[in-house]
Amino acid sequence: MDNSIIKWEAPEYKYQKKSHDWFWAVWIIALSISIASIIYQNILFAVLIIIGSFTLVMYALRQPRLIRFELNKKGVKIEDSLYPYKTLKSFWVQEEPFEEKLLIQSNKILMPLISIPLGKVDIVKIKNILIENLEEEEIEEPLSHKIMESLGF
Repeated sequence: MDNSIIKWEAPEYKYQKKSHDWFWAVWIIALSISIASIIYQNILFAVLIIIGSFTLVMYALRQPRLIRFELNKKGVKIEDSLYPYKTLKSFWVQEEPFEEKLLIQSNKILMPLISIPLGKVDIVKIKNILIENLEEEEIEEPLSHKIMESLGF
C-alpha cells in the first residue's frame, strides 16, 4: 500500500440515544409555540414549527451512517466527493478526550469548515500527509457545532 494514501471509516456523527424526556420536551415546546402562534393568528408559523419538530424527531431517531474517508496525493476524499488541496487552506487535528477530529478550513463560501471524525486511524500519518500540502493552523470548532453536539446531534 502506498504511504501517501490513508483510508478509514467512521460514523458520520457520534450517536447519542435520546431519552423519552427529550422527546416529550421537544413536543411540549413545539406545541406551546404553535398554540401561541395560532393565538396571534400566525397559522403558517404554527404549521412550520410542527413540521420542523417532526423532522427534528425523525433525525434524532436516525442511526449514523458509516462514511469512507481517504487522504491521497490529490486531496481529501469523503465518500465520492474529492476536495483538492488547492481548494483547502489549512488543517488542525483536534484531540479531545473521547473523540479526535480533523478540521479542515476550505476556500468555499458555503462550506468553510470540514469536520472529519478520525476514528481509529494513526494521527501522525495523517499529519505527515497533510503537512506536505496544507498549512497546520489551530482551528476552533464553531460554537454552533458544540451546541448541537451537546444536544445530541
